[in-house]
Amino acid sequence: MVQSRPRSGARFIEVELRRVRLKLGVRMVLRGIDWHIRPGQRWVLMGPNGAGKTQLLKLLAGDVWPTPSRTAPRRYRYGLESFDDPYGIKEELAYVGAERQDRYEHYEWNHRVELVVATGLHRTDIPLAPFSAQDRRQVARVLSQFHIESLAHRGFLTLSYGERRLVLLARALAWRPKLLLLDEPFSGLDGDNRERVLHGLRRLSRSALPWVLSTHRLQDVPAFATHLCQIQAGRIIAHGALTARWRRAARRLLAAEVGGAHAGQSARARRSGAAVISLRRASIWREGAPVLRNISLDVRVAECWLVHGANGSGKSSFMQTLYGELGVAVGGAILRAGMESGVPLQSFQRRVGFIAPELQAIYPRHLPVADMVASGLHASVGLNESVRAGERRRVLRALRRVGAAALAARALRSLSYGQMRRILFARALVNEPDILLLDEPYAGLDARTRAALRSLVERTIAAGATAVMTTHHIDEWPAQVTHELELARGRAVYCGPVRRAAGRAREPRA
Repeated sequence: MVQSRPRSGARFIEVELRRVRLKLGVRMVLRGIDWHIRPGQRWVLMGPNGAGKTQLLKLLAGDVWPTPSRTAPRRYRYGLESFDDPYGIKEELAYVGAERQDRYEHYEWNHRVELVVATGLHRTDIPLAPFSAQDRRQVARVLSQFHIESLAHRGFLTLSYGERRLVLLARALAWRPKLLLLDEPFSGLDGDNRERVLHGLRRLSRSALPWVLSTHRLQDVPAFATHLCQIQAGRIIAHGALTARWRRAARRLLAAEVGGAHAGQSARARRSGAAVISLRRASIWREGAPVLRNISLDVRVAECWLVHGANGSGKSSFMQTLYGELGVAVGGAILRAGMESGVPLQSFQRRVGFIAPELQAIYPRHLPVADMVASGLHASVGLNESVRAGERRRVLRALRRVGAAALAARALRSLSYGQMRRILFARALVNEPDILLLDEPYAGLDARTRAALRSLVERTIAAGATAVMTTHHIDEWPAQVTHELELARGRAVYCGPVRRAAGRAREPRA
């Protein structure tokens, strides 16, 4: 019998998920996933933080395994063959995400960019084969698709975050995948680099190569995408062709995600969000002594928590634990939305506007103000490279918000304490965070500066940010406060809805 000629799409991978579940630890992160990805389809995966987007992409890529079931939950078809797991075709799948990118930093893989892209040709993690003339031509061709030929001889770790992302996308194309999975590919990219990625994807769309791209932002949905999948709380809530109807549905989903709380929202509505940070019987030790004992609570989307107590009660240790500077002792746990095993903590910290006295103290005093603010874009102390044009605009915008644009070029050593605190606010807000962790943010400020910065914090909370703040003074409590935690000698003496008429006390007269 003569075999029929395969369809053109048979050169690519088709995936079918059936009632997929994924459990990580004690938490079910994916539930009842039914999804069919066919050659020629270009999917956009959307959903709020913690919805399960990254884990779903990892599951497709074969990096995580679904919870066992009676029937095969995954089916891969490639050519005339069918597979119940991706092992037989894993090398035909290309996955690009923040975790993969951070591996280079973790292992200090500072190879030249051309060698990094060449690992895609040879489908290895690090350069193992000689870099031939043919490799050089192929690498140059892929780099040119993203207009980053000038990076070819740079060390990978000398690049900016956005440049690294472009290089890894080029590596994925050199891989010649049969299914491409992109987790937040526009994250960390400025406008020019975003256009480079769109250009590369547009070229790919001339073929039947299927791809899945996750994003939070409607403006990052390519016009040439064909399908939309929306996920929430580990379940697919809608999926189908990306028609005008689905674009409206995506708009509603994003509005629900980012709309958050506003000044007129009821406390009941504000309490209805998913948990951003959860503590379970968390105890914290410092230098052999306990500073917090058995703290359990959930900080939910759009809530505003006030943490108070006497000096030495554990407030700053509590804030450092939430941010990730201190770990929880064995027997307890801290969970952060979107942070599964293997996801770098910095990906959470980039979403956080963090202010703490020790952060203000550790910055080298010779640094320019603009560099300190720019470091907030990377959740770092200091910078490894000069500030790019797009970052500089964001820095100046943040400085204007705190009334300190005129200080941009000054050295930190030349600032007063109050000016330095303004710069710390700018650093916290430069990334437009959706979480604020503020440890005594108004300490040492005069009444006028305190009132101006408090107004800025309240506007940020009203726009939907989740907030946790410590203070000794009730007149510093935000107007939108919903919950309070009172600490005494490292223990919670009260944890629950706010008991006081917060935010109504007037500023004392100067």
